[in-house]
Amino acid sequence: MLASSGGGLVCRPLALPGVTFTSCYIYAPRAEGWLAKASRELCDRVKSSDPLWLPRYAGFVYRSSLWDRYLAALFAPDAVLVPVPGSDCSGKAPWAALRLAVALSEVGFAQSIWRGLRRRYAVTKSATAPSAGRPTVQQHYDSFATVPLAKSLHRIVLVDDVITKGRTLLAAAARLRSELPLADIRGFALIRTAGFVNQIKCLEDSCHGVVRWAGGDARREP
Repeated sequence: MLASSGGGLVCRPLALPGVTFTSCYIYAPRAEGWLAKASRELCDRVKSSDPLWLPRYAGFVYRSSLWDRYLAALFAPDAVLVPVPGSDCSGKAPWAALRLAVALSEVGFAQSIWRGLRRRYAVTKSATAPSAGRPTVQQHYDSFATVPLAKSLHRIVLVDDVITKGRTLLAAAARLRSELPLADIRGFALIRTAGFVNQIKCLEDSCHGVVRWAGGDARREP
């Protein structure tokens, strides 16, 4: 991803130029109103792996898949759920993506889960870092590693709790692509961040989008 040019470093395009993703809820950290407040409570519950609420949110995803053909196709029977590691690699913090993957599997999708994507070392937590201090796609990519596979995976759904810019998801997909060049790799984030809105009209809003590698960074659409 980075190559030497003279005395400096220049960005190369990722081997994986983009990854599609689906999300089912909206989180508005800066908006006003009771729905925005509810979205922040939702995000806190998911990040803390609330045992009461997480199965309910997973249940909404499953029910949505009964009428949303794109969501149903994402969680096809042969797909393997791969939780995206959090920023910490000490094992002390809740692994929200793993708890979400388990909830999704138990609520009705009944898919296998592979925990083979890991952090080799911790990175700065994006939620508490200033914009300029958040990890880049390159930093996420370098921090990821995979454990040896017992068998090849052909269809992968990367599961994460929240997608903001999409750097973590894109880096995780690129790391898996480097190990599994023929795999179909897609993403699912329960919540997507709407960072620059003053109000939101609903919490439950399924979205099918893409995170692209553009201009040396991740760009989420929408």
